[in-house]
Amino acid sequence: MDKMKSMLKPKPNPQQQLRDWQRRLRQECRNIERSIRDIQREEKNVQKSIKESAKRNDMGSAKALAKEILMSRKAVNRLYENKAQLNSISMHLGESVAIARTVGHLSKSTEVMKLVNNLMKAPEVAVTMQEFSKEMTKAGIIEEMVNDTIDTALDSDDIEEETEEEVDKVLSEIAGETAAQLPEAVKKERLRVPAQRASTSQQEQAIAEGVDDEEELEELRARLDKVRS
Repeated sequence: MDKMKSMLKPKPNPQQQLRDWQRRLRQECRNIERSIRDIQREEKNVQKSIKESAKRNDMGSAKALAKEILMSRKAVNRLYENKAQLNSISMHLGESVAIARTVGHLSKSTEVMKLVNNLMKAPEVAVTMQEFSKEMTKAGIIEEMVNDTIDTALDSDDIEEETEEEVDKVLSEIAGETAAQLPEAVKKERLRVPAQRASTSQQEQAIAEGVDDEEELEELRARLDKVRS
């Protein structure tokens, strides 16, 4: 019975199809904007936690949180790219309908097909784009795409491995000023360690190269043992 009703239901004209697709594309864009705002709001909380960790000189926690910031920013960039592609689909659909007014039917669009295929690989909009793909294939806008990217897109994390350099850059950006305000004792300790290493290296070099005065040699050895202990 439902199949019979579907057959008797009048087929929407190109303009009606366009309005429906564009309405749903706009809704998807609004969903993306909402996701971006949520991520950015959470980032502010994480930034606060990074500064608090830096004040406690807990740089391990601060670095882990900086990695979260980096991942969230990459997610936001990905969402902006998705939104731009959705808007591009809407624009190309408008062009297709304009052509349809002249030729009397919707023509295939390689640009729309490429954009839909790309977005089917994006976890955030993969399910919606699968529906669009079926409808646009039926309407003659794109050809049927046979691939297995949907499941893998939904199941995979798709998070790139963050490099130490990138994480350190974010950490410096957020906690650089806070780190500069650490207690004097902490800063002195940070400076003492590399200074000790440099002093040790210089003294070892002096011993290796040899010195003329035996007393001076003994003094260098004593200082070296003291630094190492």
